[in-house]
Amino acid sequence: MPVNIALRDHLLTRRSVGQAFLREPGPDAEQLRQILTIGTRVPDHGKLAPWRLIVIAGDERAKAGERLAEIAKAKNPQIEEVALENERRQFLPAPLTIGVLSKAAPHPKIPEFEQLISAGNVAFNLEHAAFALGFAATWVTRWYAYDETASLMLGAREGERFVGFISIGTPAAVIEDRPRPALDDIVSYWHG
Repeated sequence: MPVNIALRDHLLTRRSVGQAFLREPGPDAEQLRQILTIGTRVPDHGKLAPWRLIVIAGDERAKAGERLAEIAKAKNPQIEEVALENERRQFLPAPLTIGVLSKAAPHPKIPEFEQLISAGNVAFNLEHAAFALGFAATWVTRWYAYDETASLMLGAREGERFVGFISIGTPAAVIEDRPRPALDDIVSYWHG
C-alpha cells in the first residue's frame, strides 16, 4: 500500500473543537450521509453492527435541550435558572449532533466489551469524517448519556446506552493543540 501523506498529516493534526466554537454551516444532506458512512466503517467482529446513531439537527436541537431542562428540573426542583438555560443549550450552537448508541448484547463468540469498543470507534470515526469534509467536531459524554430518562427521551431503546455525542460544525476559532503525552511515558515493549 502506498504512503498516504494527506491522511497521515490529517491524523497528526486532528484536534477536537469544543461545541462553543462550532457554528453554521454544518454538513448538508450529502455530506452528512458521507460522514455517517465513514463513521460506521469500523472493526465489527461478527458483522453485528452493535451500535446505532441518532442525528439531532435543525429545530430539534432546541427541542431536545428544552426536554433536558424539564428532566433536570424534575430531578432537582431547586435547580437554578442559569443551569436550566445551560441544559436548553446542550445541542447548541453546533449545527448538528450525532448520538452514538451502543447496543452490545450477549453473544457466544464476541464479548460485549468488544461490541462497546466498536461503538466507540464509530464515535471517533465520525470525528475523522467531519474533519475530512472540512468541518470540525467534538465528542462529549454528559449526564444525559447516563440518565435513563434523558437517554430514552433522546431515542435510546432498552439495552442501549449512549457512548457519546459528536457535535459537528464549522469552527469559529482556530483551536491550539494541547500537549500530548510523551511516547516514552506511555509505550513499553514486551520482552518475554
